[in-house]
Amino acid sequence: MSGDLEAFQDELAASGFPPLVNKLAGAGFRGRIATRDLGPLRLVSLDTPASACIGRERDAADGENLAVKVMSRGRTRIEQGRGDAELGPADLVLLDPTRAVRFESTASAHVTILVPRRELRIRPAQIDRLVGKRIDGSRGPGALVSVLARESARSATAFREAEALRSAAAVIELIAVALEARLGDEQPAPDEWLRNRIAGYIEARLADPELSPLGIAAAHHISVRRLHKLFEDQPLTVAALIRRRRLERCRAELTGGGRTVTAVAARWGFSDPTHFSKLFKTTYGYNARALVTSNRALTTKTRTAGPEQDGGHEEGEHRPPR
Repeated sequence: MSGDLEAFQDELAASGFPPLVNKLAGAGFRGRIATRDLGPLRLVSLDTPASACIGRERDAADGENLAVKVMSRGRTRIEQGRGDAELGPADLVLLDPTRAVRFESTASAHVTILVPRRELRIRPAQIDRLVGKRIDGSRGPGALVSVLARESARSATAFREAEALRSAAAVIELIAVALEARLGDEQPAPDEWLRNRIAGYIEARLADPELSPLGIAAAHHISVRRLHKLFEDQPLTVAALIRRRRLERCRAELTGGGRTVTAVAARWGFSDPTHFSKLFKTTYGYNARALVTSNRALTTKTRTAGPEQDGGHEEGEHRPPR
């Protein structure tokens, strides 16, 4: 969509952006905006003239998403929190839509990915260190995120539902890697270094049914009390982190189809299928079996009727969100 300032701001707000005051915008303002969804991600492509904008602080209740801004053309200077980033083509920056922001840009094009905070699993202290900091989009994980963001914004509509969910999971994981790499540019505190090491240990052993706080503490030569102390100011306890990451692995694998719920649950450390089903339903709001049924129905109808026809679900099934 393209249009004058009022139409552009209305469309921007509808896309999930916080209100911005553009000091340079006048009667001749012309901007273009295009919005696409990829699983839980929203990708917003913007093409704007030279701008100088201010965004005010917002209520925390409006902070469901974090934003990753990726430059395609032009230059932008962004100030948020303790960060002051000078961005050129391909560079990216993490922004928190609930915080005050100021930026100035030349005529530019950029893609902003709105990512649910819960999907990134990023702690408030880490957000404080990252917002408004330039991430190099020419090398390392930042370059992969930059390329994927721009390509996904162009082709997201071509994905089937299962493809979109799995692709979004890959993009989110790459964003997390890029943010962790940016954090690594600063010397972490000893507790944070150890906590990150433990998180990596957990990630590598999620399929082990014996993974537990006791074993994790022993492997890192610390007491269980010390382990819990390391995570007491984090969003999740150690046990909850293990459980959540296992559930996320299960959901990703079930989305891909091809295996039963019981088999997938057992693969990721859930030995009791009934307990797993209740936990999955409580966490995501729909049944794991409904996700499998949805994917099978979609695959069957795609093969028999073509990708443009949409089918229903078995009667009584709670349909997972598209």
